[in-house]
Amino acid sequence: MPIDRLIFQGLRNLQALDVSPGPRINLISGANGSGKTSLLEGIHILGMGRSFRARRLTHAIAHETPSVTLHGRLAGDPPVTIGIRRQRDQSELLMKVSGERVERIASLVETLPLQLINPDAFRLLEGPPAGRREFLDWGVFHVKHDFIDAWRRFRRALKHRNALLRHGRMDDASLNVWEHELAVWGRRLDELRAEWVESFLPVFEETLEGLISMPGLRLRYSRGWDRQRDLAEVLRQGRDTDRQMGFTQQGPQRADLGIRLNKRPAVEVLSRGQQKLVVSALKLAQGRLLERTTGRTCLYLIDDLPAELDSTHRAVFCQWLERMQCQAFITSVDHEVLANLWHDTTPVAMFHVKHDADGGGVLQAIDRQTS
Repeated sequence: MPIDRLIFQGLRNLQALDVSPGPRINLISGANGSGKTSLLEGIHILGMGRSFRARRLTHAIAHETPSVTLHGRLAGDPPVTIGIRRQRDQSELLMKVSGERVERIASLVETLPLQLINPDAFRLLEGPPAGRREFLDWGVFHVKHDFIDAWRRFRRALKHRNALLRHGRMDDASLNVWEHELAVWGRRLDELRAEWVESFLPVFEETLEGLISMPGLRLRYSRGWDRQRDLAEVLRQGRDTDRQMGFTQQGPQRADLGIRLNKRPAVEVLSRGQQKLVVSALKLAQGRLLERTTGRTCLYLIDDLPAELDSTHRAVFCQWLERMQCQAFITSVDHEVLANLWHDTTPVAMFHVKHDADGGGVLQAIDRQTS
């Protein structure tokens, strides 16, 4: 379901806004620092409960403003609303879906599936495994109904085992209990991830081929412990070294998604533009698999699409978005760079963010094409 209304107050330098986005392509232009990325940030908070620009959500609150309030409505019968409020002087995040208060961020993630393509997305290639695990688990969460239960049980067992390892005196009886839980739910977590990767790979390969020819690129799922050994055995035999380190060294918490080109880490071989296309293929393929599996569409937030891409690959990227029939919010300094890349039958809404007299960003609709 596309977002058909956004109401933001107190978000960074953006002036209060009440806007009706288009159901498909939304182009947001404006000078650097005008607030384009802040608009994407607000949508991201609605779907993820956190900012992609700051570790603490209070940093997204406008200067000398007591709170940030974000509201979005998803088109449907009936429509679904999402509300977020964060007070500067309080630690609690107030979240509502369809008017009902929710306690878990998973409720937001499930309601508004979204993918972010921005400079931070390069971490999928050049960053630590944690970012790739998050990418992997987002996909599994949306298509495997028992994933969240298995993940929570595994994390709980891991937390207790690590606490016992750090304890001065090893409690073998308690350790046996939590190692059993860790092994049971760790194996299940691995099974769900492996099944998802098997479904994801052909979709990714097709998407990548549509963006750029790169036949030597391979993804490989690594589960986080020796493939030839059972997790329970690994945990038992690793007790002494784990106790010395103070944490569990092997298991699903160490899983990774290796991305290699001709057997070398892709990040060492690819240009910056090629890296952006690979990362984009990963993100777009996530949404395509979600739609194939569940019938639901994914929303895309694309910050500065033209950066690192030549005119040919910009056009190819936009063709993929058209083909996917999804809703996207795309920023660019100059809207002319992207305005003419769409077919006449594709609904395109155009917005411009400009500085007002006080330096705040004001969002204005500047044009709209509809089929």
